[in-house]
Amino acid sequence: MSDTILSHRNGEWVEITLNRPDRLNSFNDEMHLALRAALEEARDSGARALLLTGSGRGFCAGQDLGDRDPARMDSPPDLSLTLRNFYNPLIRLIRSLEFPVICAVNGVAAGAGANLALACDIVLAAETARFIQSFAKVGLVPDAGGSWALPHLLGEARAKALALTAEPLPAPQAAEWGLIWKAVPDEFLMEEARALTARLAGGPTVGLGLTKQAIQAAAGNTLDQQLELEAQSQKTCGMTPDYAEGVSAFLQKRAPSYTGKKA
Repeated sequence: MSDTILSHRNGEWVEITLNRPDRLNSFNDEMHLALRAALEEARDSGARALLLTGSGRGFCAGQDLGDRDPARMDSPPDLSLTLRNFYNPLIRLIRSLEFPVICAVNGVAAGAGANLALACDIVLAAETARFIQSFAKVGLVPDAGGSWALPHLLGEARAKALALTAEPLPAPQAAEWGLIWKAVPDEFLMEEARALTARLAGGPTVGLGLTKQAIQAAAGNTLDQQLELEAQSQKTCGMTPDYAEGVSAFLQKRAPSYTGKKA
């Protein structure tokens, strides 16, 4: 695997680190492919949770604009190809994983880097971290799912203001607004993120994965469609060993021991 991505297995969960610290972990094609491969490996190897973070002083500055220098190009780039070939498959992959994906934002998250974090299921950020929809500064629109995530999480007014002004949003305010789950003192970020990931990895994975999918589907479903989705999901969960274990542990007043198995 490319050294632009570091992947470490911790029992039943995987920690993936964006590793271009000299470029604030901004994306080039190599890192895109390496991250996708690491995510697919975690999925295919039976991981039950995943933690995504960045190396150095930032989480991710989005696209490496050094690869987009107009002075080195013969004609304007077709940026839709970058989205369709790299960012869009990445966001879809993260959202489709059947286990929780936690993001620990250790520093600035800008442009597509901010929206990569927002594609994850639970986002913790260092108190000094900032989220910047920097696209307006270079004449672009929010991508990597940003134009979808921002209004869904914040509402139209705040989404437009962040996107049009490109003003940094400090992590504590992002948590207060509901853009992320929690802002954590810098020195405790990774400790708390790893503990959370380990706890979720030891949980009833099938139920957690279906919970993730149900909440994601709610934005596009009617109430009747969502009620039926819940019924179908509960049918699947009820047939798992983890459901039986959870009920038995509750009745016996002991801690459950989940396996994450489907049947």
